[in-house]
Amino acid sequence: QVQLVQSGGGLVQPGGSLRLSCEGSGFTFSIYSMNWYRQAPGKERELVAAISSTSGARNYAGSVKGRFIISRDNAQNSVYLQMNNLKPEDTAVYYCNVRILNSVYWGQGTQVTVSS
Repeated sequence: QVQLVQSGGGLVQPGGSLRLSCEGSGFTFSIYSMNWYRQAPGKERELVAAISSTSGARNYAGSVKGRFIISRDNAQNSVYLQMNNLKPEDTAVYYCNVRILNSVYWGQGTQVTVSS
């Protein structure tokens, strides 16, 4: 079965950095685009970053462009989100995501808290 297992996250001060990881299993990781979403308290889940299967295309939400970097290692079946210059408004639960045919799969979620 498809599984996405996340790691990373935690508490960081404004201006700091964190790296999230997501390892996929149960599917051919290398042929699917991968996404990172986040959901802040009281807000809808939003797409933060997306990367194509070969890393040839990467897209970012305007609020994180220039600060976050999405990458992947198909040999490790993993996708990453490097988050730099973090702001309090980046505080949210972050999820990795993959769409396979008509199904959507989510990681378990990772809390990121940006606070002094």
